Amino acid sequence: MRRTKLAHAGVAALLLLGSWTAAGTLPAAAHEPSPGSTASAPASPGLLQAMQRDLGLSRSQAEARLAAEQRAAGIESEARRAAGASYAGSWFDAGSGKLTVAVTKDAGAATVRAVRSTGAHVRTAEHSARHLDAAKARIDRLRAPRGVSSWHVDPAANTVVVNVVRDKRADTDVKKFLTKAREAGPVTVRTAPAAPRTFAAGTVGGDPYYTGNVRCSIGFSVHGGFVTAGHCGRAGAGVSGWDRSYIGTFQGSSFPDNDYAWVSVGSGWWTVPVVLGWGTVPDQLVRGSAEAPVGASICRSGSTTHWHCGTVLAKNETVNYSEGAVHQMTKTSVCAEPGDSGGSFISGDQAQGVTSGGWGNCSSGGETWFQPVNEILNRYGLTLHTA
Repeated sequence: MRRTKLAHAGVAALLLLGSWTAAGTLPAAAHEPSPGSTASAPASPGLLQAMQRDLGLSRSQAEARLAAEQRAAGIESEARRAAGASYAGSWFDAGSGKLTVAVTKDAGAATVRAVRSTGAHVRTAEHSARHLDAAKARIDRLRAPRGVSSWHVDPAANTVVVNVVRDKRADTDVKKFLTKAREAGPVTVRTAPAAPRTFAAGTVGGDPYYTGNVRCSIGFSVHGGFVTAGHCGRAGAGVSGWDRSYIGTFQGSSFPDNDYAWVSVGSGWWTVPVVLGWGTVPDQLVRGSAEAPVGASICRSGSTTHWHCGTVLAKNETVNYSEGAVHQMTKTSVCAEPGDSGGSFISGDQAQGVTSGGWGNCSSGGETWFQPVNEILNRYGLTLHTA
């Protein structure tokens, strides 16, 4: 969606969705939901339409799934505390509509009862989450060849998954990396169809913002600007909007290692707490940033391919781009294409993150990673603009 100035004719309609905030104004009033809030209103028709299209659901199934995912997200922290040192990971099970929590074999009966009392299903696992996270951290310290696309902890499989590009598995440097990775802890090797790439693009018309000859997508409005992907621009770089008028400046940016940035907004431009539908689906209000669990549905909005949906596949994945590794990413089954970088990932009405990169496209399918939005807000001390 094009960011427009106040005089634009479309402003009146957008004002019905939520208050506009000028750049540099104060944070949201106390009655607004906090960044981690799970307070929710019914999903927009556009979000439900995208879930029906991309997940093969009926409208009632999409609504039921969103409600179940909201319940799962609400109990995940409580269930993790109940599991204590026995915690071995958690994920949303779309089949049962419930959160599944894994605990180690040495978990006592009282611990299992405490986890179940939260409403979660319980599964027994060999390795604790702490053990698997430590193994992944050791792999993070290795230098990965280009044939290794990413690695993450898979709670359902109870292992660290290392993804290797299909035609690179026989490469000597890949084999050496896998040998060292297996020494770090329990590792399972899977095949990735292609190497990941970022989704920035050269100049094309009708898109939300440009930095030099790079086109990217706005992520989420914050008080004073918006967040986006770090590979889209460096701190100090100027940003222009869809109409090539000046928006503001990159105030902070990190890539690689991270892939996040924030842009200050001024010069007559305004922020609004919605994920935009590009004129093809209604806009979706943003009411908070409660993190969706693995297995939950999630949708993405970007300037090239607009709305697409899928599921959360993994968290805290390290992605090995040609420019260098990026850490703490979330992997999804959602497709994306060049120009979608920086755009919004949202689950229901809860902001999740900004599009980083992936493989594939929206014709044949693919996978896309995002940088979690709460990490960006915490890093720069920003406040999400919510409705």
